[in-house]
Amino acid sequence: MRGPEPVTGRFAPSPSGRMHLGNLWSCLLAWLGARSTGGRVVLRLEDLDPDRCRQSFCEQVMRDLEWLGLDWDGAPVYQSRRTGLYARAFSRLEEQGLAYPCFCSRAQRLAAGAPHRGDRADSCLCRGLSPEERARLLRERRPAWRLQVPDRTFSLQDLVQGHYEENLARDCGDFILRRSDGVYAYQLAVVVDDAEMGVTQVVRGNDLLSSAPRQNYLQDLLGLPRPRYAHIPLLLAADGRRLAKRDRDQELSALQARFTAPELVGRLACLAGLLPAPEPIRPVQLLPLFSWGKLPREDIRVGAW
Repeated sequence: MRGPEPVTGRFAPSPSGRMHLGNLWSCLLAWLGARSTGGRVVLRLEDLDPDRCRQSFCEQVMRDLEWLGLDWDGAPVYQSRRTGLYARAFSRLEEQGLAYPCFCSRAQRLAAGAPHRGDRADSCLCRGLSPEERARLLRERRPAWRLQVPDRTFSLQDLVQGHYEENLARDCGDFILRRSDGVYAYQLAVVVDDAEMGVTQVVRGNDLLSSAPRQNYLQDLLGLPRPRYAHIPLLLAADGRRLAKRDRDQELSALQARFTAPELVGRLACLAGLLPAPEPIRPVQLLPLFSWGKLPREDIRVGAW
């Protein structure tokens, strides 16, 4: 009996601070999802935001992954060095007549840098501006750029969450491709990168599940393959808050003071349904135990460790 087809997975951390428990959870499952098929793992540092990302954080991410026992194939890829690829993809969407300038304020655009938040265009009138109005505004300010979406439902079969579908016009609206400061948005950058890097399996938090239909739309427009998605449950603090770097919740430096790497991996493996109880274990020892079907769908409160 043949085993599963090897896949290419990826780590895609944002180097804006020290990784926390939720980041480690995502990286461990991405690694297991790929390596359990005999596949590859690539490392992409999503450092597009110059105000938040630092080279020192990139280097720390790599040290932290190695400490946990997670390896990757090939040299790390930095998004900040790939803007030419995003520019070419953006130009192709412009040529199709689907990208248009948006002159709304940053608050009205709902922060394109937060991909888990909606970018609804209900209150944006920029799509309907006349050529004269658009030309006048372009002389006055630098716009963001949105992508027109169709009244069409996109569906996928997620490896963890099961069937998911979304009508882009009704549930999402025209979304941001490039910010007014020239930084390319999450949706466009990851679609280009995943295809160029040969990624066939994307593992990330279920707060990004609604991004998948938008990315499927972009993949279709750009003639790129669609990867399989696994949107895993989030790890929450005891009070139900999402773990966040800005709150220093469960930051790795604090965890390293209390646990060895095998102890931490064992606790995460127990949360993933791979072990009946926490016990020290290395990632490579989990490979024969791994299955997407063992993971819970719902978010997990971890409390204080």
